[in-house]
Amino acid sequence: MPAYRDRRSGCWRYRKRVRLPDGTRPRIEGTPSLNTKLEAEAAERAHIERLLRGKPPERKEAPRFEDFAVDFLNISRAKNKPSEIDSKESILRVHLTPAFGKRRLDQIRYAEVQDYTARKAARLKPKSVNNHLTVLRRLLVVAKKRGLIEAVPEFEWLKVPRPDFDFLTFEEAGRLTAATDPDWRCMVIVAMKTGLRQGELLALRWEDVDLVAGQLRVRRSVTRGVVTVPKSGKGREVPLGDEVLSSLKAERHLRGPLVFCTADGRMLKKNEVKHPLWRACKRAGLRQIGWHALRHTFASHLVMRGAAMKAVQELLGHATMEMTNRYSHLSPEVPRHAVKLLDGLDRVTNSSGRQLGDKALFST
Repeated sequence: MPAYRDRRSGCWRYRKRVRLPDGTRPRIEGTPSLNTKLEAEAAERAHIERLLRGKPPERKEAPRFEDFAVDFLNISRAKNKPSEIDSKESILRVHLTPAFGKRRLDQIRYAEVQDYTARKAARLKPKSVNNHLTVLRRLLVVAKKRGLIEAVPEFEWLKVPRPDFDFLTFEEAGRLTAATDPDWRCMVIVAMKTGLRQGELLALRWEDVDLVAGQLRVRRSVTRGVVTVPKSGKGREVPLGDEVLSSLKAERHLRGPLVFCTADGRMLKKNEVKHPLWRACKRAGLRQIGWHALRHTFASHLVMRGAAMKAVQELLGHATMEMTNRYSHLSPEVPRHAVKLLDGLDRVTNSSGRQLGDKALFST
């Protein structure tokens, strides 16, 4: 039959039987790379020519998922941070390998991915399911690049609601600072006034703090005891206000290169810094918050004071504006500027000085 358009997908395809010199009549079919009738006919002719030249070499059987998962993790270690490798390893071990382990990679098609998504969505949050799909798709992409499979199936992501975040008001921030133990007050102030992530605070060194120029450079972060680059993959510079400068000058010590450390200069651990913050919250009569809420507080206060969203993005070290836009609703200028666009419409005049009505204004 001639090239035809598939009713379901709308794609041009070809399908026919071909008589070969040895008397066999195999059926050929396929879809062209470009969705046109001419391309479908050209793909059909090319397919027939390949058959007439001889059978192509048989493709090596695709490996099973559980076998390639080991290779995938080893490949990922060259580019990913240790925390990312741990996350991928956990998702593969607990979720993906039990679901796909015995299947060959070329047996994981759209239907299998969709069924997996449906099963997990019944028990897990959409963001968690999307994290699984991200790892699965990346694994299949790597397999395709290595010539193990011919195509990667289509993936459909679950809609994820915008996450809520907690931050302190200006009054609450003042109460927290006053209620914090002196030994921890500088760390709390730096967190609220610079927006550093917890791992960036713990890895901050005095060599990255310029008390004369009034700025610090974020070049390191620590996750699960491993020091790496910041989350965005690149460093950034953050200017320091007077309160932060005064606090850092008072904090200056000779215990070692780290700004915030133990009495013997050792790097602090996450479980060692949460309780001092919780004690301060209790003394200040506040809800219990974590260190990341202080980062949210920094961003929220900037936006509430009218800072440009682009500047906030750069100070936070967000890779995309999408993350920063979570704070945009806090800006008092956004609705005011929008409404002010309507000011003066009833006072617009023409070149002769005669006032124009709304109808005349929008009809010109």
